Amino acid sequence: MASSVLRTSFLPLPQSQQDGYNPISSLQNFSTAFHRGELKRRFKGVASAQLETGNARKDKNTLVRRDQGTRQKEHYFKRFLNFSGEKPTTSILDTINHPIHMKTLSIEDLVKLADELREELVYTVSKTGGHLSSSLGVAELTVALHHVFNTPEDKIIWDVGHQAYPHKILTGRRSRMHTIRQTCGLAGFPKREESIHDAFGAGHSSTSISAGLGMAVGRDLLGKNNHVIAVIGDGAMTAGMAYEAMNNAGYLDSNLIIILNDNEQVSLPTATVDGPAPPVGALSKALTKLHSSREFRQLREAAKGITKQIGGQTHEIAAKFDSCMRGMMGGSGASLFEELGLYYIGPVDGHNVEDLISVLNEIKSTPAPGPVLIHVITEKGKGYSPAESAPDKMHGVVKFDPKSGKQMKSKSETLSYTQYFAESLIAEAEQDDKIIGIHAAMGGGTGLNLFQKRFPDRCFDVGIAEQHAVTFAAGLASEGLKPFCAIYSSFLQRGFDQVAHDVDLQKLPVRFAIDRAGLVGADGPTHCGAFDTTFMACLPNMVVMAPSDETELMHMVATAAAIDDRPSCFRYPRGNGIGSILPENNKGTPLEVGKGRVLREGNRVAILGYGTIVQDCMKAAQLLQMVGISATVADARFCKPIDGDLVRQLAQEHEILITAEEGSIGGFSAHVSHFLGLNGLLDGKLKWRAMMLPGRYIEHGSQNDQIQEAGLSPNHIAATAMSLLGECTEDLCQIIL
Repeated sequence: MASSVLRTSFLPLPQSQQDGYNPISSLQNFSTAFHRGELKRRFKGVASAQLETGNARKDKNTLVRRDQGTRQKEHYFKRFLNFSGEKPTTSILDTINHPIHMKTLSIEDLVKLADELREELVYTVSKTGGHLSSSLGVAELTVALHHVFNTPEDKIIWDVGHQAYPHKILTGRRSRMHTIRQTCGLAGFPKREESIHDAFGAGHSSTSISAGLGMAVGRDLLGKNNHVIAVIGDGAMTAGMAYEAMNNAGYLDSNLIIILNDNEQVSLPTATVDGPAPPVGALSKALTKLHSSREFRQLREAAKGITKQIGGQTHEIAAKFDSCMRGMMGGSGASLFEELGLYYIGPVDGHNVEDLISVLNEIKSTPAPGPVLIHVITEKGKGYSPAESAPDKMHGVVKFDPKSGKQMKSKSETLSYTQYFAESLIAEAEQDDKIIGIHAAMGGGTGLNLFQKRFPDRCFDVGIAEQHAVTFAAGLASEGLKPFCAIYSSFLQRGFDQVAHDVDLQKLPVRFAIDRAGLVGADGPTHCGAFDTTFMACLPNMVVMAPSDETELMHMVATAAAIDDRPSCFRYPRGNGIGSILPENNKGTPLEVGKGRVLREGNRVAILGYGTIVQDCMKAAQLLQMVGISATVADARFCKPIDGDLVRQLAQEHEILITAEEGSIGGFSAHVSHFLGLNGLLDGKLKWRAMMLPGRYIEHGSQNDQIQEAGLSPNHIAATAMSLLGECTEDLCQIIL
């Protein structure tokens, strides 16, 4: 199937349609010469699983097989799932402790298993919170994969991992699902240390094909014979890394199965204010054409039968004809994949277990398929009405009522830092029409959905493409515009070369709003924003800031807007503000670049904080006051340029200097250390200690638990000061700790 014949490039002939030529009828007439029953033996039902209308979401009943699938459709719609909040009856799922227990189940039992998975997911996640809609959408696909393939020998890679909850349940972790994303519990994403069935850890998008290709080539070099399957969403397909991997996969020609899980949504929270947003870009449009092309589906059904049954020269002609017809009516999507060297199959109904198993078994049984892409159509939130109607809002959830889907969100008197950033940027843009917002498929996550609603022509979603986002912003800046590139700290890591080469080297005034800086709680180390200060502050031209509260954040947005001769960035955490007094109309005032401030005067101990940890420094000073120790607390504001006058003053007027930051080694404290050393301020009696995140990854859990594990709580800061003063007696330490 993956022979060079089947992937031969053949130029499309669109003029044939204009001349009245009907390729479908011609091909069907051509196929009449062969035994029709035999023609459909291989890949039976693939095309019949494909959509019979142009809109899968509007007519779900068409997503069934024409021959044997009627029974499954009737079964699915007759069975009412239990979302009452009571523990559901799961007679099939109760027999599954590992994937091997699924091998002998009938199609009917597998369909019921998928339903029970949905019931179990809603029941469990309603009590813990977590990623819901994505997992609901792949229940049948997960069941089919584990029924056909044999993990851990066969490798299944989930991209990005939001949809891996059913996989976790079926691979021996059901009894621990109540601990998911909690301290010492299961991770929210696939994790190699957690299970031998998790072939590759994931938390960032679009890595599965690259990892899968590496595993496939490694298998070939080691003489093994296992299968490698990469499951990637259409949103993840907007990232360049996916195309780089497909291009290389087509060239290397190793056996690799790529499943394109197409739910017409980016799996990340990219919603606009008015609802969920589809993936952006030309590929998304091409996939939509593939969904709705009836002729393409009919052609594929006939062509697959021909190319699989006849051999010799006729086989070659049929394969070329197949390629030609796909170029004519399949749209750019199929042609693109095949030009990259992947054999395209689909679209396939991702909620029809029988079809999925049929297709997967055919691929599995083919001796040398090469790289194959199976285009599977799913619905995010499938089977659970609240998630079907609002897949964006039910993407990542807190605890919720299973009956209604209403989430039990705790009320806060303050907004999130993300919202404060968005409101401040809107205020700046009201007065400056050169301000542009850019995000990488994270409108909801970065708050730029609010900006987009106010300024739809000045906000750009570039897809899951951080590298492109950065250089796109650089291009805008070179034309005199003022781009604000809002990207999570951990995701900006993916665009560092562009930050360094395309922005900083050329001193282009791109503004980076770095969200989710520091520890992020339940998402764990994959999303931890530990490194941004380190990798941004090492760049010669970059201005690097961090606010201590929401008011300071608004001032830094204004500062970044005013800096027009070099790039700048500011970091802010996940979580809510402290209730500080906001500037009028959310319009900040530009700060003096490179100047910090003293918040509290003391005499023996100076605590210099960078970012929102300043609030914990203030609490530490209050603890020290309880035991008679007076501490100065200063807000650095800037890591680069550092406020040398402030650092010098603190070093010369205090016995103890402590620097505190919620970032990695090599960040703010390293810059303070460099300044202290160069200026001889460490040559005297000053005792200086740096407090930052430890040199290891902090596992998922609550943010408070993570802060305690990292040793950055107010108690830890106060105890460090007392230890340096030699006054950490048992009685005093009990007061502090």
